[in-house]
Parts: sequence; C-alpha cells; structure tokens
Amino acid sequence: MSLEAHVTTLKRKHSDLEDQISRLANHPSADQSEIVTLKKRKLRLKDKIEQATLTH
Repeated sequence: MSLEAHVTTLKRKHSDLEDQISRLANHPSADQSEIVTLKKRKLRLKDKIEQATLTH
C-alpha cells in the first residue's frame, strides 16, 4: 500500500469515527464510556496520520 493510500484510509477511518461519535453524542441514552473510547481511538488515528505525513 502506498503512503498516500495509507493516509487516505486513516483519514476515512477518522471521519467515520467522527460521524459515529456525533451520532452517539446526539442520542439521549448514549453510553459515555463508549464515546470516550471512540474519541481516544480517533485521537490515535489522528496521531498516525500526522506521523505518516511528517515522516515521509
């Protein structure tokens, strides 16, 4: 997989998580621990995207 394709995949996953977090946050019975877990996963993806773009 090329670097560009890898970064594109990471960005898509990041965006998907953002959408999922938004949907959960707007749900009245949302599980806050699940939202926190998703936010942490989103931050890890952001770090991976930054790493990939800075090192190459």
